[in-house]
Amino acid sequence: VQLVESGGGLVQPGGSLRLSCAASGFTFSWYAMSWYRQTPGKERELVAAISSRGDSTNYADSVKGRATISRDNAKNTVSLQMNSLQPEDTAVYYCSARRVPRTYWGQGTQVTVSS
Repeated sequence: VQLVESGGGLVQPGGSLRLSCAASGFTFSWYAMSWYRQTPGKERELVAAISSRGDSTNYADSVKGRATISRDNAKNTVSLQMNSLQPEDTAVYYCSARRVPRTYWGQGTQVTVSS
């Protein structure tokens, strides 16, 4: 099983990023997918989630209206578009796949929002 995140980097406040996660080694379309983020000393927090068929999404209050999660079951990818980024969005962002009882995690991609 592999979840490989990409698209992180340094962005100025107010800017945008699109994170992508490429999945392999499992039946992607059976799994709900999520993006989490974590900063040092804090618990990992859910940013956004999407159902296995892509017909349901939910977002953390902190990113509602600024983030859009999407998936392509034909390409085994999930993406997170983040707009109006602020310094408090700085974190390592993780892709996660979940289908009870299994949860898979990627290695994470760093997003730094700074001028």
